[in-house]
Amino acid sequence: MNDSNIAAPWIAAVVQGTPVPFDLRRTLEKVDDLVATAVARDARLVVFPEAFVSGYPKGHAFGSYVGGRSDEGRDAYREYWEAAIDVPGPCVDELAAIAARHGVHLVIGVIEREAGTLYCCVLFFGPNGAYLGKHRKLMPTGAERLVWGYGDGSTMPVFDTALGKLGAVICWENYMPMMRTAMYAKGIQLYCAPTADSRPTWVASMQHVAVEGRCYVLASNQFLRRGDFPEAYPSVLGDDREAVVQAGGSCIIDPFGRILAGPAFGEETVLTAAVDLRDIARGKFDFDVTGHYSRPDIFRLTVDERRQVPVTVMSAARGPEAVQEARS
Repeated sequence: MNDSNIAAPWIAAVVQGTPVPFDLRRTLEKVDDLVATAVARDARLVVFPEAFVSGYPKGHAFGSYVGGRSDEGRDAYREYWEAAIDVPGPCVDELAAIAARHGVHLVIGVIEREAGTLYCCVLFFGPNGAYLGKHRKLMPTGAERLVWGYGDGSTMPVFDTALGKLGAVICWENYMPMMRTAMYAKGIQLYCAPTADSRPTWVASMQHVAVEGRCYVLASNQFLRRGDFPEAYPSVLGDDREAVVQAGGSCIIDPFGRILAGPAFGEETVLTAAVDLRDIARGKFDFDVTGHYSRPDIFRLTVDERRQVPVTVMSAARGPEAVQEARS
């Protein structure tokens, strides 16, 4: 990070947006519009919710029950897979172009497909349009495991950007103390928390993370009504098109747990707040969870960041020690 930026406060934005579930083209158009709205308010970092691109299948059971699956559920999964994106791929290129066009750091939740598996991911882009990398959600929550695979330690990045050290922890990953500790150890300053949790308790959790990590927390959730989904979409949440099925709760919190913006409920909105990285050093004066407030003589965490692959190929032509990963 450029030290000259440490003393220069700047504006961050979290988007509490409504995508067009399962409609990639219209959702990308909306991403462009929402980024433009944030930039009009001087935002230099824009954070979108979990699964904004391709959709969060709220209320869908995918025809599954313990011990069985239906043909209709298999078709629903196929349709969801078809709406997902390849990373890298054309959608990633379009998101990069949006970041470059507006000159912002962009953090956005997507559904990635690799072979037959879907992953809940966050993608990171620089203001010049560079694709910086991704984080795959390590542990899908509850019924999310029906449709999303598990990430591994190879995609837990913290990027050293001109704005500060930037990373993301998705939804209930934030309740994994060891994952939070790993991110704190990487020096995360801009802790993005895309989520699908609209409960009021989420805000308290985000305040805890901010105080514990002495970092800025940018929590972003969708605002969704039942009618935002296709009319034929099967949902256990009923058929009232006006019913709110995801209320939001997005917020921005400083390293002392003070709420700078939000929480917003019941509407689509863009929240902004000033970020002053000097507050991180002020906060770490008395609490640095992986520094002077740690006790490595008692507690230690080991993190495996190797890519975990199901198949390796030993090539005789390249020698017995040559190993090729079947999936990169």
